[in-house]
Amino acid sequence: MERRAGGAATPLVEAARRGEAWALTEIWQRFAPAVTGYLRGRGASEPEDLTSDVFLAVFERIRSFRGDEADLRAFVFTVAHHRLVDDLRRRTRRGPTIEYDAGADVRVTGSAEDEALDALRTRQVHALLDQLSEDQREVLLLRVVADLSLEQTASALGKRVGAVKALQHRALASLRRILDQAVSL
Repeated sequence: MERRAGGAATPLVEAARRGEAWALTEIWQRFAPAVTGYLRGRGASEPEDLTSDVFLAVFERIRSFRGDEADLRAFVFTVAHHRLVDDLRRRTRRGPTIEYDAGADVRVTGSAEDEALDALRTRQVHALLDQLSEDQREVLLLRVVADLSLEQTASALGKRVGAVKALQHRALASLRRILDQAVSL
């Protein structure tokens, strides 16, 4: 998958194209947390595993990549978006899977307080995001979690920049109304 150059290749991109371990590690460290957040926010069944799949695909294609680090970010999130779509299609065909229950796993011990707070935060964020349309949710996650530009988000989703702007504006306005109503109650 060759990308059009948006800017001159940086030393990081050049080293990654040569397969240098330090550069691939740097790309992983720089983008993996945001990719995982994006996938988790979109409801991926196994966001950490899917993140690994994303970077396997990115590293397989990195030799033919052309562009600077901003183009690289867009490339990584385009691959993440495509892997997510594949995951969602696969899950739809297979039907529901049994979710891992950490409470039933006697090998795991963690702070009950931390687990409860994490679960509550995750549920609250998902509840807010679930009130948006799928397109609005997708745009917000790519813009906020993945930190993609309008142009990069439009490219990843196959939409026009104006459409991405409008979706982002409507999503933020909806969230603002929801949160204002919650505070006034």
